[in-house]
Parts: sequence; C-alpha cells; structure tokens
Amino acid sequence: MELAVAHPALKAFVCGSLSGTCSTLLFQPLDLVKTRLQTMQNTAKPGAPKVGMVTVFFKVVRTENFFSLWKGISPSFVRCIPGVGIYFSTFYSLKQHFFLDRSPNAGEAVLLGAGARAVAGVCMLPFTVIKTRFESGCYNYVSVAGALRSVYETEGIRTLFSGLTATLLRDAPFSGIYVMFYSQAKRALPQEVTSLTYTPLVNFSCGVVAGIMASLATQPADVVKTHIQISPSHWSTADAIRYIYTEHGMGGFFRGAVPRSLRRTLMAAMAWTVYEQLMARMGLKS
Repeated sequence: MELAVAHPALKAFVCGSLSGTCSTLLFQPLDLVKTRLQTMQNTAKPGAPKVGMVTVFFKVVRTENFFSLWKGISPSFVRCIPGVGIYFSTFYSLKQHFFLDRSPNAGEAVLLGAGARAVAGVCMLPFTVIKTRFESGCYNYVSVAGALRSVYETEGIRTLFSGLTATLLRDAPFSGIYVMFYSQAKRALPQEVTSLTYTPLVNFSCGVVAGIMASLATQPADVVKTHIQISPSHWSTADAIRYIYTEHGMGGFFRGAVPRSLRRTLMAAMAWTVYEQLMARMGLKS
C-alpha cells in the first residue's frame, strides 16, 4: 500500500515516527544525564558544591567516553519511534472523532493530549523500563532483546510494567498540559504571524513555551518513575516517594529538572514541528 493512499491515522503514525526518530537521536544525552542525576547517591559532604548537569556530563565523557552519552539509544529508538507514532496517530484519530468541525478548548485539549499519551505510554512501558536501566549505568545489558529476556527470566513480567502509575502521572499530564499551552499559544497569535513562511518557527516557539510549563509540572513524577524502574525490588509509588524524601528531601523530587526540561521541551517542540510539516505535505490537517 502506498503511503499516499493509506489511512490518515497510518499517515499520522508515520509522520510521528519520523519526528520521533530525529528528536530522540539529537537529545538522548540530556536524557542520560537526567537519569544519572536522579539516581546519584547522596554522599556529598555538608557544604560541598552541588553536582549539576554539566558536572555529570563531563564525568560521563571522562570516565566512560563521549559516545556513552548515547547509552540507551537502542531502547530509546525502540520506544520512541513506534511510541511517538502511536501517540500522534491516537491524537489524530481522537481529534478527528470528537473535534472534526471545531478546535478543542483548553480543557478538551488537556484531555486529548493526556488520552493519546496514556495509550502510547502503556504500550511502550516495557521499553521505557529497559531504557531507564540502560541509562542508569547500574546494569550491564548488551542489547534490548537480551535485557527484556533477562528481566523477564530473573524478575518476572511484572517488572517490565513497573512504574506504570508514576509513568502515567508523568506522561498524561505532561502531554495534556503541553497540548493545551501549544494549541492556545498558536490560537492567540495573529494570522500574519502563523502564515506559511513562519509556520515552522511559530510551531517550534509555541512548543518550547508549552514544553517548559509541562516539564516543570511533571518533574516529581519523573523522579519517582526512575527510582521504581531501576530498583531490583518491587517498589510501589509510595515506597519510591518515601525513599526520595528521606534521602534528598523535597529537592530530590526536582533532581534532573534542568536536563529533563531541556530535553522534553526541545524534543516535543521538534517532534510537533516536524509532524505538522509532514502532515501538511500529505494534505492532512494535524
């Protein structure tokens, strides 16, 4: 079947997958740095300078090598390429079903984005667990398939879906808040600014603003998810929250906020920009 005559939802899946490929490859180092920051043991002496994003970045390059910044790229690709495709095809299908004749308002945009992300998040959760473990540096997995087999055989299938609650509490609100800010920001701009010439720049700029808001709002859930998924024991969401608070205090819930905000913001902005441009080229309204 040629893509030109394919179902619109399939076209949305392909556009989303292509946009996910570009953004994943470019921003993977930020995700690795974020994971290392979140899982770092609290061994610093009182009064010692805080370890930040730049310190972790250079430590990885110095103690491992430059390309170690892309550790976890294989599960990231396995997760993000179909995951972003599922997200955008679900988003497109829901929008076409419920909002064919009008644009969703702010509240509806939240539900639309959250619903699409929840579907994609549940589908790709096993690969999210493997990706987090690859990036943490605590596990010596060789391949994605080998990691999946190892986890399944030694810890059971339940571990592959660990952190489901925290993942949904992170991803669904992120996407809902993002879609709301993104759509409302675009709607608030005058028609001449959103003309064809400036469309990619406008889409990217609106995406950056939306991404910052959504990242900060969902950072605590991301830290909780990371701790659950790298733990060899079956932690609940409450166990992870208690551990983070005991070890690091309230600040622990915002560990890795800078690299995550940078990555999620730029990745989402790029993904949406590429997606909307590709959809426009296929003659579809995104």
